[in-house]
Amino acid sequence: MSKTLGCVLAIVGLLLLVVLVVGVSAFGTYNGLVTQQQAVEAQWAQVENVYQRRADLIPNLVATVRGAADFERGTLEAVVEARSRVGQVTAGPQVLENPQAFSQYEAAQNQLSSALSRLLVVVERYPELKAVAAFRDLQAQLEGTENRISVERHRFNETARDYNAQIRRVPAAWYIRMLGWDFADKPYFQSEPGSERPPQVDFGTP
Repeated sequence: MSKTLGCVLAIVGLLLLVVLVVGVSAFGTYNGLVTQQQAVEAQWAQVENVYQRRADLIPNLVATVRGAADFERGTLEAVVEARSRVGQVTAGPQVLENPQAFSQYEAAQNQLSSALSRLLVVVERYPELKAVAAFRDLQAQLEGTENRISVERHRFNETARDYNAQIRRVPAAWYIRMLGWDFADKPYFQSEPGSERPPQVDFGTP
């Protein structure tokens, strides 16, 4: 009798040990995933921050360029319209949970980048505009912001990649499936088709 009881206690003790080990592992994995998820959202906030900086600079840029005689109206209006579309697209960390919303947000930002690139190329034929100190300062700030956007998007992709890889690894993948944890893939920024080519502007007379 005592031998049977001893076996039962040993089995119970072993089961409790297994439960304890699995529980500690699960808690550690969950906390690690939460930390990585927060890192992705923090990096997303940095991306939004540089996008907002660019949006804030554009009204001053438009006002400065508008004062130049005979400046191509269509080029300027394209920038204004693209900025307006960016403002209409939902932002915030919730975009990361919806691939379609993320795609729309990225497309709007890419359209604004394209319009700004075209504007800065067109400016090359306006030496009087390039000589204005206010415009030179705005151009330098915008170019610096574009570079910063590229850096922050790259960092976001790296952070999202690490998170996406972690939720596929064992034991995280097992826990997510068995316990129904809410950890899903984060989307990546993709290069816009043709973005490697500089904008083409025809200065010829139609």
